[in-house]
Amino acid sequence: MQEKDKCERVLIDGSRLMIESMARAGADAFIGYPITPANLLYAYGSQRMSIMLPAPDEITTLQWMSGLSITGKIPVTATSYPGLALMIESVNMAYMMELPMVIVLVQRLGPATGTATCGAQGDLLALKGMMSGGHPLPVLATSNFEDCWKLSEKAVHIAAKLRTPVVLLTSKEEVMTQKSFDLNLLDNIKQTQLKYFDKDSNYKTYDAEGLVPEFLPVNQNVHQVRFNASTHDQYGILQHSSEDALNNTRRLEKKINEYLDEYTYYDYDQQDGAKNIVVSYGISSAAAIDAVSDLRKQGIKTSLLIPKTLIPVTNVYKKIINKYKKTVIAEENINNQFGQLLFGVERPENIRFVEGLGKMITPEEIIKEVKK
Repeated sequence: MQEKDKCERVLIDGSRLMIESMARAGADAFIGYPITPANLLYAYGSQRMSIMLPAPDEITTLQWMSGLSITGKIPVTATSYPGLALMIESVNMAYMMELPMVIVLVQRLGPATGTATCGAQGDLLALKGMMSGGHPLPVLATSNFEDCWKLSEKAVHIAAKLRTPVVLLTSKEEVMTQKSFDLNLLDNIKQTQLKYFDKDSNYKTYDAEGLVPEFLPVNQNVHQVRFNASTHDQYGILQHSSEDALNNTRRLEKKINEYLDEYTYYDYDQQDGAKNIVVSYGISSAAAIDAVSDLRKQGIKTSLLIPKTLIPVTNVYKKIINKYKKTVIAEENINNQFGQLLFGVERPENIRFVEGLGKMITPEEIIKEVKK
């Protein structure tokens, strides 16, 4: 980017920042089926990526992404929950085959087709339960334009390093709203590379000696490569329930959890002497920032936590929250989905919830709950 002491203001939206960031980070294909409110990502992806395939539906989208991934590409798509619902079987397939890819999920009001032009934060628990077996899929959530840039890069890096699909969770307002923004606030992007197998020994597609097997594309002519979406051993050979195959399935979850510290991202604005903390993510964090600022002006000491890595759930968040007498979680749904990830269905009495359905949460609503 440009020198930091200069200002380069443009009118831009989060969609363009995401696509540009992922392209610079190493994503080289966009596959998609247009759906509101993810259409700008589809449009920019078709302009920026070296490969763009307009799929006839979302099932085909994930199948084509998987096909590109086994040739060494890092594909990207963007959708909303109705599209993701059709993709779930193929996401499980890509997870089992250990194929790197990024899925940008732009949340909108559900259930079903819901309201295509109304934002929401209602997909988190669906993502938590998306994988058969309950295995975690990395989920990052953007909360501002800087995140659209930084976390898009991180999503590509995680996908490549861990050989896994990654979900970048966002919302209608973040990807469609244009605003004046200084491009010099953006850091340079580091391009990622898949770790390729380069030894003389026999190649095992799913070598259990490391948590993340080294990669070889199917379109090379040196080693045999077997990708398998069913339970399989290290060579990718179909197995029913052998020890080798079951250990391989255990490794799929272990690799995601073992590297969690490396991709745990959050903002923590701690105020000395505060007994209250406000927790929010995604689009609702803007209201949380304003609420905390106003509370401090009123002499009510309050800290702020904005989680950006949502799945797997890191213990760091609970350690921070447990320091405070009162916690207010704000998210745009009616069932406190992030709170459920942290505490289960029965929240502790000192955990309060500010909800939103069909509307964005206001700073005033958060302030009111903190003062109760």
